[in-house]
Amino acid sequence: MAAVANLSIDQGATFTSDVTIKGIGGNVFDLTGYTARAKMAKGYSSTRTRTSITATISNNPSSGVITLSLTSEQTAALDAERYVYDLEIVSPTNVVTRTLEGIITVRPEVTT
Repeated sequence: MAAVANLSIDQGATFTSDVTIKGIGGNVFDLTGYTARAKMAKGYSSTRTRTSITATISNNPSSGVITLSLTSEQTAALDAERYVYDLEIVSPTNVVTRTLEGIITVRPEVTT
């Protein structure tokens, strides 16, 4: 079962958030050989408004850290509202595990 974490993004600003993946028992999960992927959407059934979130595994994969990020151009293109998102990791043998999910609130930008 995926952990739940709600995030906030400032529209028009660069977004980054580090996530530490933990395994059973709360130990840091070694991501050596894994890839990560994440997307956000206006709703679970929405297919038209999905946005890829860059999910980068740390240079030290045994730390279990994945950085989620969006450029300022990507966040400027988002509507100021609520989205759902999830983060998945893919093992070297192509086993996909959803590790994190939640709601992203995009806060509106005044300065453009």
